[in-house]
Amino acid sequence: MFETFIKTFIPLFVAMDTLGLIPLFLALTQGIEGRDLRKLIYSAASTAFIIAIIFLFTGTALFEFLGITSHDFRIGGGILLLVLAIQDLASSNGESRRRPKSSVGVVPIGIPLIMGPAALTTILILVDTQGLEMTMGALVANFVLVLILLLNSKWIIRIMGEAGSQAFAKVASLFMAGIAVMMIRSGIEGVL
Repeated sequence: MFETFIKTFIPLFVAMDTLGLIPLFLALTQGIEGRDLRKLIYSAASTAFIIAIIFLFTGTALFEFLGITSHDFRIGGGILLLVLAIQDLASSNGESRRRPKSSVGVVPIGIPLIMGPAALTTILILVDTQGLEMTMGALVANFVLVLILLLNSKWIIRIMGEAGSQAFAKVASLFMAGIAVMMIRSGIEGVL
């Protein structure tokens, strides 16, 4: 059971790329301190979590309504993840995710930085492959980790350094590319 949880937790952790988000988060929240920063973090994380839960429970029904199979979504989601991974790898330091400083908080930190297309795609694939309960557990665990990391982001940057954090983001993008190829392969195998 622990092994299954890890198989569910890791892809979601990679897709959410929380450690890679920290330098961008700090840049977007520069000048916001104390209670205002904590309020912003809780607001962004709770919005992202609500979107993830809605998608977790309604995604499959939406697929049925649209006539999309899980294999179709694996292929499409895998292609999307692969494109996102390539964009992240090709950008110099997260430039593809940058948004104007004036619009932080729920958007863009909550959506799409914490819970973006890669994470939403991963959630639906995990529900199909690992089950609802395991995916829900991995989702909650990842969001607890997101809160811990964002609340302690200034300390983490000091420990990792900005270059170390950016390097971790690139490694996470490589893993995301590998997961994307696996999703495309399994979707094609399912269709055939």
